[in-house]
Amino acid sequence: MKYYIIKIIFILAIFFSQPVFAQSGKFGIVIHGGAGTIIKANMTPDREAEYIAKLNEALEAGHKILSSGGAALDAVNASINIMEDSPLFNAGKGAVLTEKGAAELDASIMDGKNLMAGAVAGVKHVKNPINLARLVMEKSPHVMMVGEGAEEFGKENNIEMVENSYFITKERWESYQRILKREEEKKKTEKHGTVGAVALDKHGNLAAGTSTGGMMMKKFGRVGDAPIIGAGTYANNNTCAISATGHGEYFIRLGVARDISALMEYKNLSLIDAASEVTVNKLGKLGGDGGIIAIDKNGNIAMPFNTSGMYRGYYLNNESPVVMIYKE
Repeated sequence: MKYYIIKIIFILAIFFSQPVFAQSGKFGIVIHGGAGTIIKANMTPDREAEYIAKLNEALEAGHKILSSGGAALDAVNASINIMEDSPLFNAGKGAVLTEKGAAELDASIMDGKNLMAGAVAGVKHVKNPINLARLVMEKSPHVMMVGEGAEEFGKENNIEMVENSYFITKERWESYQRILKREEEKKKTEKHGTVGAVALDKHGNLAAGTSTGGMMMKKFGRVGDAPIIGAGTYANNNTCAISATGHGEYFIRLGVARDISALMEYKNLSLIDAASEVTVNKLGKLGGDGGIIAIDKNGNIAMPFNTSGMYRGYYLNNESPVVMIYKE
């Protein structure tokens, strides 16, 4: 008997001395590159191929991190960096211009595990605003920093800075000039090109991030929903992670991202039902346009929008990535 007791104690000692790993479950990433008047008839095959390739690249970057057991926060950050560095989107390089012809950038990020969040608004020299938003979350006692103060904080933490001209592409400049000369009406596609990502990692943690150049020809000091926690970005491990794109003023007034999470938390709505209620019903009735991407704690996804198109895609578990552009 004594021998067996000693053996059991020995086995238990070995068991409890081993490192404890979270059980691997469902995981995945969902991204968007903006919503608006995106019609296939107006898209050249070459341009369409460029968008599809870049969205796939962003998905691959995030999924690679998740599949190896990495954090949802890192996956979101990596995917958004890909889109911020591409001139195809209204975020980072390729941002639309203000009334005065400059690029002003906003971004936010949120960790669903602890509800920590960081945001920046009105920055003009930060190459990747989502990186600075994450620094605000992790290295400061604040949630949001704006303008020169945000950039000063970035410099103190070795964030890469660039001249404002870096963000301004030939296409955006020509569009800006056309609007100034009133040669054509401002198109919604020039307002809605925000990028975002949401992710669920193997450890059950959710994260969300959004980055944008804002609205074409916006007035001085204007800030949209992208850097507003609860409006354009929200993540909570108990419910879901959300990133929004569209006419920011309406998303702020409705608190779209937080509202979807609250409907799941307090009314036990599914992700699909909560997202549709807010973006299709509430947003539409108020007169706002745009869409959201979301993933819940169980790996379910939603991508509702009320415009003619939204650059979007998802890569779940070890399945194949899916990219879509038009309403289909």
